[in-house]
Amino acid sequence: MVLPLVLILVAAVEKSLAAASIEDWQRLSVALNGRLHSALPLSSPCFPIVNGLSNTVNETACATIQAGYSSPALRSLQFSAFMQPQWETCQSKEEKCLLDASNPENSAAWTDNDCQQGSIPQYYVISGDVQDAFKFSAETGVPLSIKNSGHDYKGRSSLKGSLGLWACSNVTYERAITMGAGVTFESLYAFANENNVTVIGAYHQTVGPSGGWVMGGGHSVLSPVYGLGVDRVLQFKLVTPDGVYRTANAFKNSDLFWALRGGGGGSFGVVLESTMLAEPAMRLQVASISLNGTSETAPEFLKLIVEHSFRWGTEGWGGHMTPSSIINVTPLLTFEEATKSVQSITDYALAHNGTAVVEELPSWQVFFSKYVLDAEGAVGNELLLASRLIPSSLFTTEEGQAKVTNLLVNMVQQYKSSPYIRLGTPFLFHGPANATSVTPAWRNSLWHVSGNTNFTYSSTVATIEEHYKIANKIGQLMRDVAPYSGAYVNEANVHEPDHEVSFWGPNYPALLAIKKKYDPHSLLDCWQCVGWKGPNDARYSCYL
Repeated sequence: MVLPLVLILVAAVEKSLAAASIEDWQRLSVALNGRLHSALPLSSPCFPIVNGLSNTVNETACATIQAGYSSPALRSLQFSAFMQPQWETCQSKEEKCLLDASNPENSAAWTDNDCQQGSIPQYYVISGDVQDAFKFSAETGVPLSIKNSGHDYKGRSSLKGSLGLWACSNVTYERAITMGAGVTFESLYAFANENNVTVIGAYHQTVGPSGGWVMGGGHSVLSPVYGLGVDRVLQFKLVTPDGVYRTANAFKNSDLFWALRGGGGGSFGVVLESTMLAEPAMRLQVASISLNGTSETAPEFLKLIVEHSFRWGTEGWGGHMTPSSIINVTPLLTFEEATKSVQSITDYALAHNGTAVVEELPSWQVFFSKYVLDAEGAVGNELLLASRLIPSSLFTTEEGQAKVTNLLVNMVQQYKSSPYIRLGTPFLFHGPANATSVTPAWRNSLWHVSGNTNFTYSSTVATIEEHYKIANKIGQLMRDVAPYSGAYVNEANVHEPDHEVSFWGPNYPALLAIKKKYDPHSLLDCWQCVGWKGPNDARYSCYL
């Protein structure tokens, strides 16, 4: 890092890092032999004014960003990029540096608009320097933020005025697979396929298997049979906030291991490496069925999904479903059994000019390449979520099925929010009792359902606040149907009510005690995480 650049950035950006002097940052840079990195917003090359200073527009770099603005591959490789770009901004103060996701070449985004730092940390280190970062934070009071691949619907990986910690590393295999914190599922799946094994993982190429995915629970379309990510992780290696490098597994630092298996990322330390159980290579039956959804077909299609979901759960099906499509897989059925299992929904789709494919594929990698890359969640757009785990018991009676169907239809009709349904709970998996710290609601639920509401790069604070209200109302619809269930900490409403109970249930007191043991001075704190200091803490001034 070039020290004059530090001086320029500190002078240019609002003094949110007042806890550290310029001399403090210089000493850290020297201690790290120049490995203290500076960061500007992703889209800054397109803007003529950046953080109040004149900036020469870099046409080449700007064109690259415009071309890849909605690309998870580009965003996962940039420290200052997040999959939902509102978390790059300071929403409450409208400090931002965004392009128009619907048309990144729209010059209105940068014409007469300054590029502002927002919630992007001005400086960051990579995972090899975590111990120095903890020491610096303890000495100066500068908060820390931890980023893996930027898949975070709640803004926990960015923080205005923080020192960023960016995870990156590699992968090895010895019956179980060991991977560094920066490895993505796309590279992990390819590695596993080369070694003739299967990894149970996420439905997106750039999610990090050693990051918040596994520490928050980690669902997969194979979870109904093989369990959540927390059920399959065997060991973590991490640096805790006291600067100690630790190994956590069932035999060593077992309390910390339990906390990391569901307590969420960004709370107990910085994970540098995890080891996950692998499965043998497996053949999969796939059902990909869709139609052009309308206001007439959506309720009927959703009703069919609800009626058949419990049986599908017993048959090992997992997948992602909407009011007009399903892409489900099972490792337990034959091709003939799979075809029969989805026949009724196949018939409905074909009767409404839809398409239906049921096929057997030779491996997870083939399924991932053929289906997931086209179906994974979009990035580069501003959105808010609400979600709920839907208990299995609701699917076993006509009354319960009617409640679930009405929930889904009301989401569409009242709030124009398309329900996104994941058959991704550990429905058939039976692991040791209390081995993980996720909410027990995962163990008695069949579905994880979410709805969303979208705004744009140019939305005002007032408009964004209205979308938060919509997300809250969608969440309340779900809680009315499943009041005693919970939600997935990684894919939940930013303002999840009673979040300690919703995310962790009876496990929260034990998690909080472990948090205080390993982080007594609360060096790590993030929104609605274990030990959260609350919305009035100064570090959350950018939230609405």
